Amino acid sequence: MGPGEFFIAIAALISGTIVLTPIARAWGRRIENQAKPPALPNAQQDARFDRLEQAMEAVAIEVERIAEGQRFVTKLLAERGQQGALPEGSRERSRPQS
Repeated sequence: MGPGEFFIAIAALISGTIVLTPIARAWGRRIENQAKPPALPNAQQDARFDRLEQAMEAVAIEVERIAEGQRFVTKLLAERGQQGALPEGSRERSRPQS
């Protein structure tokens, strides 16, 4: 190996190091940032979660009230069905005559 080839090899190593070092650092930072666990919620996020929880509880209460009303109406309709419909003669009497 002659002196010219030696200097070419050294220049190639130095050039490769200069080019590849920033690329390797960027790649390492990218990997490092992906591996970080999510940050703990701060006070503002805690307040938002509290408001969200309260809203969900309010919606759940309203849905339960609607369901209770539906059960009540269903019960009334079932009792009305068990009692039977109006006698046929009473339907005709209730109609206005023209």
